[in-house]
Amino acid sequence: MTYVIGSACVDVVDKSCVPECPVDCIYEGDRGMYINPDECVDCGACRVICKMDAIYYETDLPENEYRHLADNAAFFTEVLPGRDAPLGTPGGATALGRLGVDTPLVAGFPRPTD
Repeated sequence: MTYVIGSACVDVVDKSCVPECPVDCIYEGDRGMYINPDECVDCGACRVICKMDAIYYETDLPENEYRHLADNAAFFTEVLPGRDAPLGTPGGATALGRLGVDTPLVAGFPRPTD
């Protein structure tokens, strides 16, 4: 089981959750954040601190957020645009920094208007 970051984080990328994660498993894409399901220890610290209420335990996902469960995992298991291989389980987000790429789901969200 794991925590999942949903649509409320897209284009907000508040990152208040990042310093709270004891295992450094919250990675930054371009327009969204992603929790590595293989690194997450299910502590819930990220969910409690999230100002956007964008983080859910996978069994608590609202129906309209179900697609983010597979999408968060896909960020680590699929080859994303501009990358040669899946990200996999690198063992911590801090060393990698902002990756600047998103899954097709997040990349396809309408951009906010000015």
